[in-house]
Amino acid sequence: MSVKLPNSISAWVEEKKVLKYLLDLSHAEGGPKAKFFQARGFTEADWEGLADALRHHARHNEVSRKKVTEFATNYSLDCQVPTPDQSNPCIRTVWEIRPEDPPPRLVTAHPLD
Repeated sequence: MSVKLPNSISAWVEEKKVLKYLLDLSHAEGGPKAKFFQARGFTEADWEGLADALRHHARHNEVSRKKVTEFATNYSLDCQVPTPDQSNPCIRTVWEIRPEDPPPRLVTAHPLD
């Protein structure tokens, strides 16, 4: 039985998360992710392109893992993400849904080996 991300149509990706983390080559944790995403054609100038691709990932892939905490429920999703270079690699995104704030919020994204 496949499980999709709840409220995926409302999934949101913060500009800061993309510019200061996922596309920031100088970020201690995000730098390798930035190298990966930039190598596939995503740019800071068009940060919304990566945000759109991540929302697409949220709407079209199945949940691979669900973790419930006292503060939120985290959902991991794996598989292809559309990219400007059309390589469409397999990545993992993690989304958080808080009881008081139901739209899924992107926590992180990274390539899968």
